[in-house]
Amino acid sequence: MELEKLTNKRPSEPRRGYGDACGTAHGLELVGDRWALLVMRELMLGARRFSDLKRDLPGISANVLKQRLDELEARGLLAKIRLPPPAARDAYQATDWGLEIEPVLQTLGRFAARSPGHDPTLPLSPVSLMMSFRTMIDAAKAERFAARIGVLNGEDSFVVTVKDQQLTVERRPATGVDATIAGSPEHIAAVVYGGAPADGLAIEGDEALARRFLTLFTLPPKVETTRAAS
Repeated sequence: MELEKLTNKRPSEPRRGYGDACGTAHGLELVGDRWALLVMRELMLGARRFSDLKRDLPGISANVLKQRLDELEARGLLAKIRLPPPAARDAYQATDWGLEIEPVLQTLGRFAARSPGHDPTLPLSPVSLMMSFRTMIDAAKAERFAARIGVLNGEDSFVVTVKDQQLTVERRPATGVDATIAGSPEHIAAVVYGGAPADGLAIEGDEALARRFLTLFTLPPKVETTRAAS
């Protein structure tokens, strides 16, 4: 019977996986599906509801998002949880193992930022902005800088703490901070990474400290590409 099952298997049936023992190959089997890595990115700062993920990944359909969530849950990278009252809604949370992917996201982000084809004007989610802060903090610029800055992106509120040339991010109300900066992720990114004026941002509290905070980040240099001679 087992032999019959094997011989009757359709040769055209797609086989999942690369058949390669390299850890990189298996890593792609875990998070290499379209949108999977971005779903994991959105979970790096805490649990998110389905509607939150759909809002911050506007190019994904609801069906594909559900499929990716189910796959990542089955692989052990995230878990479905119940948010406490007053939300009392289902949400998705990265597992401890799933959170270990952050250095991969950071390295890939630095690598891709060097591409001449990177378009920084495309939509940016609030978590993407916070992840970029954790990735692009310039230790030299952050020397002797210590502050707690609230960053408000519409409904999303974060507290960014810089101390001892290190940066941490919490998703929580911006209370007990030295200053707050409010604006869309795209606008804040344009100021931080594109040299746009900060005048359009809503800054409260210690304005000088907030403005200095916006200068603490450095993108890696663009790679120089040459075309092969024809």
